[in-house]
Amino acid sequence: MKYMLLIHSNPVTWGHPSFLHTEEGKKLSKSALEVLSTQLDKLLTELSERGELVVAEPLAAPRETKVVRVRDGVRATTDGPYSEAKEQLAGVFIVDVDSPERAEEIAARIPEAQFFAVELRPIAVLD
Repeated sequence: MKYMLLIHSNPVTWGHPSFLHTEEGKKLSKSALEVLSTQLDKLLTELSERGELVVAEPLAAPRETKVVRVRDGVRATTDGPYSEAKEQLAGVFIVDVDSPERAEEIAARIPEAQFFAVELRPIAVLD
């Protein structure tokens, strides 16, 4: 079963990995930041070794985002993120795991979950 894990972050403190750039992250000791970086590295290695990682990609800053809508056959393109919010989509993992519980476990191990949110979305299987 495939899941998309959507990592949210604050566009004001944008950077990757985003936990290094948060106000909270900047207050952490060097050793605490190293723990988080090691946590992320171990997670990515584990997911790769288990064959569960489909892709993990950071996203460019929201200021580089475009939104395209077509209404009555007319295309309108606007700058900026898709929504007005303090948090924006920072990156995605796509994993292929055996259970929803495993996907939830992985989402909880992404360091950004300690600072913002990691949204867990099943990927629909279309006939």
